[in-house]
Amino acid sequence: MLVDRIKEITNIPAISGHEDKMRQYMAEQMHPFVDEIQYDHLGGVFGIIYSKKANAKTVMVAAHMDEVGFMVSQIEDNGTMTAIPIGGWNPAAVSAHRFTLMTQNGMEIPVVSSSISPHLLKNGQSPDSDTWRFDAGFTSKEEAEQYGVHTGDAIVPYSEAIETVNGQNMIAKAWDNRYGCLVILEALKQIDREKLSINLVIGCNVQEEVGLRGAPVSAHQFKPDIFLAVDCSAANDIVSKHGTFGHIGEGCLMRVQDPRYLMSPRMKQYLLYLAESHHINYQYYISKGGTDAAAVQSSLDGIPSAVIGVCARYIHTHHTLFNLDDFESAKQLLIHVLQDIDSSKIDYLTYQVEDENENHS
Repeated sequence: MLVDRIKEITNIPAISGHEDKMRQYMAEQMHPFVDEIQYDHLGGVFGIIYSKKANAKTVMVAAHMDEVGFMVSQIEDNGTMTAIPIGGWNPAAVSAHRFTLMTQNGMEIPVVSSSISPHLLKNGQSPDSDTWRFDAGFTSKEEAEQYGVHTGDAIVPYSEAIETVNGQNMIAKAWDNRYGCLVILEALKQIDREKLSINLVIGCNVQEEVGLRGAPVSAHQFKPDIFLAVDCSAANDIVSKHGTFGHIGEGCLMRVQDPRYLMSPRMKQYLLYLAESHHINYQYYISKGGTDAAAVQSSLDGIPSAVIGVCARYIHTHHTLFNLDDFESAKQLLIHVLQDIDSSKIDYLTYQVEDENENHS
């Protein structure tokens, strides 16, 4: 059941640079549906399906498996821990929340992010967004160290994934980007690998939330002809849907621009054709944030890239709210791309065909 799969995958703790549990999970889940599993040197994990057709080109589909969190920077004398943010956080979303401290010896220690009681606040006082303090109830620095706490340990948001009362949405941590990880697994179950006209490299990058670091590494290793990122972006539909991008329940995202990415007209034409011909709900999206597609499109000799995304409210917090039908729309678009794309279409998308008016649908 999809809801149970979402609960399982979002509960896995894996902030940037500490993706071990997600890497193991993805490798195990992909293994029955691919020809082999490969890893890049930073820890990305990918399943490979080889086409039965000669001289097939390569399509790469990648999520990122890291989530935002914190990292212990210092253990204080009183046993509390100072930490720095890993990935982007709104300071207002940090105080007085449950987290899990992941030690190097394998312990998972419950902690709470500190907050200042309103009784103790000074006029105009606001939290410091550069450093935060976390409390596990230790009485001293020595006690914390006895439990295996060290500088560099990961601190991961802790929350319970639940359905909304109307059954249309869910609330969970880390949908950015366990959406991408799960849509890959669900697509692998449904595509007919024997009929693929391309070699498929499909899996997960590391360290996206700290500067798109994993994507250029995996792109260099696998050298795809086309790259598709599957990622979750911020919804902006709470106050108004007029003049905003990212409305939950209105379909998957057709990302046309962000600060480091422009969708090519040919890629847009191709994805629109597939979405409309298969009656898949989609919405245009312009973003202030980036995805792995931005890092990959300018890698090597240039790799035409696109994003098959979904939007969600309150990303980069403990409680992201997202729509289940949007997930289904994104899954269907990804499946149809993989089942449809072939060498001639890739030649068109990589500008190796001169006639832009040629019909490649």
